[in-house]
Amino acid sequence: MLFLRNAGDAWAPNLQVERKVVDRHNPAHHDQATDLAGGAMGTRTAGAQWGGGNMEEVDFHQLEEDRFAAETAALLKERALRQDFESLIIIAPPRTLGELRKHYHKEVSDRLKAEIAKDLTGHPVSEIEQALAKAE
Repeated sequence: MLFLRNAGDAWAPNLQVERKVVDRHNPAHHDQATDLAGGAMGTRTAGAQWGGGNMEEVDFHQLEEDRFAAETAALLKERALRQDFESLIIIAPPRTLGELRKHYHKEVSDRLKAEIAKDLTGHPVSEIEQALAKAE
């Protein structure tokens, strides 16, 4: 996660790293799951009789991604309430962006100028600046 502040303008962004969170350990689901989803006796599935229903397997990697998005939204709320920024553009992968939206506080939503549904994780700041310039 990068928090960047634009020291330039909308036409020529000059993004400066304000905060960076790196190496958040979130292995792939298959590295976190220890067993297959179980069956539950006595559960009812659509169109089935009693007994032997299957339970969906939890995607632990996605759960962590969703938790991370909720934490990010909480941090944005804190910063908005402290008046740390007056406007905001969020760039995130589409699924993460959807999860962030569930948790936006009104103060964050009021400052939100744009959202870009794109995965730029691990990309250099110069590529993020290019994505912003194209979006304008």
